[in-house]
Amino acid sequence: MTRNPQSKRALVFKPFKKRSVLPGFGLSMGYTMLYLSLIVLIPLAGLFFKSATLSWADIRELVTNPDLLSSLKLTFGAALIAAVINAFFGFIIAWTLVRYPFPGHKFIDAVVDLPFALPTAVSGITLATLYANTGWMGSWLEPLGIKVAYARLGVLVAMIFIGVPFVVRTLEPAMQDLDPEVEEAAASLGASRAQAFFRVVLPALVPALMTGFSLAFARAVGEYGSVIFISGRIRGETQITADLIQSELENGNYARATTVGVVMLVVSFIMLGTINGLQWWSTRRSRAV
Repeated sequence: MTRNPQSKRALVFKPFKKRSVLPGFGLSMGYTMLYLSLIVLIPLAGLFFKSATLSWADIRELVTNPDLLSSLKLTFGAALIAAVINAFFGFIIAWTLVRYPFPGHKFIDAVVDLPFALPTAVSGITLATLYANTGWMGSWLEPLGIKVAYARLGVLVAMIFIGVPFVVRTLEPAMQDLDPEVEEAAASLGASRAQAFFRVVLPALVPALMTGFSLAFARAVGEYGSVIFISGRIRGETQITADLIQSELENGNYARATTVGVVMLVVSFIMLGTINGLQWWSTRRSRAV
């Protein structure tokens, strides 16, 4: 008696194919590319095409312009310093909010998000009022020879103000996932507080810290509203690159404005690429350890 092979196949059950809630890869990828093209790629392509209308001589003259070089140096230099300061103090703020209960905890936690909700123009006017020579803070700092409003230091203060929430909110989830028992285990093995922090806690938080640093840096580079009011917009001294682009647009020099934007975009890509490379290296190193 021979068995029917069809009956044997009928007993073989195919595994259930898990269906995704979202559409398939083809449709999702199509929506993704369409959205990115409309929001990011097409505007960036228009930026490059418009700047290409200038001759090479005009581009060379614009790129080597002292005002542009001064604004780039101020913008990226102040953004980098502000991101470093925010990384340090943002780490302390996030650690305090996550690890220690204290009266007014929810209030302090809400204050951290204030730069997110506050319009940039309002924050710029507020900072300029506070740090002017007749302001609450400026009246104490000016006699000491510290000029904040309408100086480069004011640009740094504004960038610090708008960047600190990015570091705090990026670090908090990573700190919440870090089990305190790991520190207790390190202490039980004879490690001091400093050794437990630098060898156990910090390596686990470095990827999140670098992400917050990158976000704070990128936000500071593109900041405009809160900076122009406290900087004074002094050409060649306290003028940021975004304000220089605005000045070119007001004068009807659209090609020159887009060219400055391209220069700023290229420099931003180089610096963010370097930061992401350092983040990848630190993540790989922490995993190896």
